[in-house]
Amino acid sequence: MSPFDLLQEAARILDEKKAHNQRAIRITEQTIIADYFLIVTGNSTTHIKSLADELEHQLKEQHGIVPKASEGRTTGWILLDYGTVLVHVFLKDQREFYNLERLWEDGETVQLAIGEQPPEA
Repeated sequence: MSPFDLLQEAARILDEKKAHNQRAIRITEQTIIADYFLIVTGNSTTHIKSLADELEHQLKEQHGIVPKASEGRTTGWILLDYGTVLVHVFLKDQREFYNLERLWEDGETVQLAIGEQPPEA
């Protein structure tokens, strides 16, 4: 599965679990750590854990893909590292505080093939 296809599949899975304000950023020109960031928001700690669990489960069951690392299960920011795609699952307050979109604003915003899209910058 290409990095772009993995990004889109992760966005679709998270959208089905009611993730909010999904934003994808292509970061290949800025860093070598990954090709894309996928940033999403959940409503509560239970919701963000559920989002992360469902993403891990679906990608493993449907595509045989497992994260290289998973961090932050006891915080308001869960990171799932799929190598080429880093998925950040935030509580709203944590997302606003860390503001990855601002830190990585030199990256290219990527259109996701899901219903909810972020407003244009």
